[in-house]
Amino acid sequence: MKKTERIHSFFTIIRPLNFLIVFASVIISGWICTTARFPVGVILLAAFSASLTAAAGNVINDIFDFESDKINHPERVLPSGKLNLRQVFILYYVLICTSLILSYLVNTICFAIVIISNVLLFFYSYKFKSIVLFGNFIVAFLTGLVFTYGGYAVGNVHFAIVPAAFAFLINFIREIVKDMHDLEGDKLDGIKTFPQVFGLSKTKAFVFLLTFVLILSSFIPVLNNFYNIRYLIIISVLLNPILLFFIWSIYKNHSRKNLNKLSFLLKLNMIIGLTAIYLGK
Repeated sequence: MKKTERIHSFFTIIRPLNFLIVFASVIISGWICTTARFPVGVILLAAFSASLTAAAGNVINDIFDFESDKINHPERVLPSGKLNLRQVFILYYVLICTSLILSYLVNTICFAIVIISNVLLFFYSYKFKSIVLFGNFIVAFLTGLVFTYGGYAVGNVHFAIVPAAFAFLINFIREIVKDMHDLEGDKLDGIKTFPQVFGLSKTKAFVFLLTFVLILSSFIPVLNNFYNIRYLIIISVLLNPILLFFIWSIYKNHSRKNLNKLSFLLKLNMIIGLTAIYLGK
């Protein structure tokens, strides 16, 4: 394999879009939570350490999912043979060590959060994701934790609660959608997910319920005067209509192709939600 192709594979396996989302989330959270001068250097260290932790989580998950991904995601780096396990393990350790060093330079609370996050991500891939809903909860919890991480980086976590709750809910929904997509491969791998145990009909009903909770809760910050009119406009014109389309689409078509598109749509909607929070401060 050419050097450029190998480098591209390394970037692919860390999920560049996820990396950027986490990076932006920490910066936005830090900005929202800053009450004095914005500490640019500290926030950049925090953003890189959080993004590298998320990247390490994606890498170790791909390592444990090597066999099931031959069915669920044969195009991914490991099952396609673009990188071997030794190369990916080395990348994993580099990401872990770098994230720990950078978080230590932020403060002791952030250092502790990165340690806990790396441990949870490892055990999620190793065991937790095979426990019904618990694995989904862990991923959603860690996504919300990104925002509290930004708050702790600047020494004020209070204003990070709303974006953390939003991130938790939308990612909890997305994790269940991904389980619906991976139903066949997970069955082969012996992973007991919500769709495996309760079937697609009950899973869709659960997804509908969570999505409506997310839509209704998106108006709570407005009612409590947390954010301005720009936030209300964005969630009313973009975020919530996309969530309604998501509900309609998953009801009409739960094919693997459509579920993959809807999973990406939820990720896009998270960016829209973050934009609404950023502009609405």
